[in-house]
Amino acid sequence: MELYVGLKLIWWALLGVLLIGLAVMVGMDMGVGAALRYLGRNDGERRAAINMIAPHWDGNQVWFILGGGAIFAAWPTIYATAFSGLYVVMLLLLWAMIVRPLGFEYRSKMPGTFWRNAWDWMLFVSGAVPMIVFGAAMGNMLEGVPFHYSWDMVSYYTGSFITLFNPFAVLCGLMSLALALYQGATMIMGRGTGVIRARAIRLATVSGAAALVLFSIGGIWVSQMHGYVVTGGLDPAGPALPLNKTVVREGGAWLANYRAVPWLWAIPAMVYLTLIGGVLVARRGMGIVAWWAGALAWAATIGTVGAAMFPFLMPSSSAPSQSLTVWDASSSAGTLGWMLVFAVIFVPIILIYTSWAFHVMRGKVTPESIANDDHAY
Repeated sequence: MELYVGLKLIWWALLGVLLIGLAVMVGMDMGVGAALRYLGRNDGERRAAINMIAPHWDGNQVWFILGGGAIFAAWPTIYATAFSGLYVVMLLLLWAMIVRPLGFEYRSKMPGTFWRNAWDWMLFVSGAVPMIVFGAAMGNMLEGVPFHYSWDMVSYYTGSFITLFNPFAVLCGLMSLALALYQGATMIMGRGTGVIRARAIRLATVSGAAALVLFSIGGIWVSQMHGYVVTGGLDPAGPALPLNKTVVREGGAWLANYRAVPWLWAIPAMVYLTLIGGVLVARRGMGIVAWWAGALAWAATIGTVGAAMFPFLMPSSSAPSQSLTVWDASSSAGTLGWMLVFAVIFVPIILIYTSWAFHVMRGKVTPESIANDDHAY
């Protein structure tokens, strides 16, 4: 195997790792925000829920930055095409990400009920919307995005904002939100007490079951969907030029990799095992085990999509032969190589620091302890 081909495969896998980190860590915080008004029925309970994730939510944004940075550097063609074509969606996501830290910082600065309720709703919106967009993006990748290139590699997006939220994309968005709610609920289970913890257990049970149902419906949908197949002209060691291959759409094509490599079915099977097991242990109040089950469910869900689509990264529904793949949308070998060196150094540091932060800032949070803490949100 040529070095360049190997680097492309490594960065395809690392992109999956970064997306999993984003989904698990950022999704956990956003799940708490989206469920805040359910978890807390009064101001004290809501403050307690916010302060359970307070030591971690801003640090978890590192995964969001890493994911965007990796796409920008390792897959510049995808970054340019997605950000130019999906500009309105990116602005929606950016707005939600701006409002979110404002909600954490400003909510408890004033005692008024209207003031705090308004920021509670902002935290709900800024938690739910990004997770729906995250799932809808995956749904659109499976269906294909309406874009094409001119001869000089200028991309043109021919869809609309509404088409991005088609029925299948909405289904994927709701599953993403359900997994985030589950992950957030298990976090609250670990740090909450009393009625807050009891509500978190109920939320984990319902959201985990909902995610499993939505995953099953999505799987059936994908099995009937017209996927993409490369029929010729693709050079795995070639440059970032997606204009020289031939791609056709076929019914059930997204299952071709699973038919060719049967052990890949273990990945979607892991979604069922982790979610069923996660719901069962959550009902028994085992918050830490349930949290790890949710993390594995996220990993298996993203892995299921990645295994189905390989080697495609961003298929084109309007010009299938100009779809972006692992082989023709990456940076140069030198860029991928240097990025790999930095990833090997800094990703373990991030993992070690995150684990240390969770260990040091562990413990229960109660409304009473928050009321007497001048430094709490």
